[in-house]
Amino acid sequence: MALRFPLRSGRLLVRPFEETDAMAAHALYGDAEVMRYVGDGSAATPEQSAQMVEDYRRHQREHGFAFWAVIDRGTGELIGDAGLEVTRHGTEIGYTLARPWWGQGLATEAARLCVDAAFGALGLTRLVALVDAENPASARVLGKLGFHPDIDTDTEADLEAGRAGRREGTVIAYGRPHLRYVLVRPARVRPRS
Repeated sequence: MALRFPLRSGRLLVRPFEETDAMAAHALYGDAEVMRYVGDGSAATPEQSAQMVEDYRRHQREHGFAFWAVIDRGTGELIGDAGLEVTRHGTEIGYTLARPWWGQGLATEAARLCVDAAFGALGLTRLVALVDAENPASARVLGKLGFHPDIDTDTEADLEAGRAGRREGTVIAYGRPHLRYVLVRPARVRPRS
């Protein structure tokens, strides 16, 4: 089943990125403070921001989901991203908001729309999330959504590369330690006969 956009919450709209979003996205991705815990921790150039938007658009075409634009319903302004991406860790959820919108519960609101889409229309059964080990605010968002630390993160490739035995629940992503969280779709309660 395909998603119907925009996804809506009380304060937000979430929709696929459009090519014309590149400049507004750069206001987010070009901010070093916003990007401190995202990817490799570097602010993006305008060209990199445009490439990110294009990569999200391509991922949407290929998988039926991606990181999406988060829009403030009151102003129509693009204030961040939230969504799902296929990575080597599984289907990963993520979210990024511009600084003026921090601390208002909007990351949780946007991420909840993504979880609902994943376990609803998209039919996914498991999500993972990676959080920079120095970013407890993002970990709190995941906790509100029901994610739990994944303490079984050593993969066969980790063992072969001699990376086993790291701190439980951590993986190296983007060149630095991240905590890995997991959320499994709850089993449907069967009606009594």
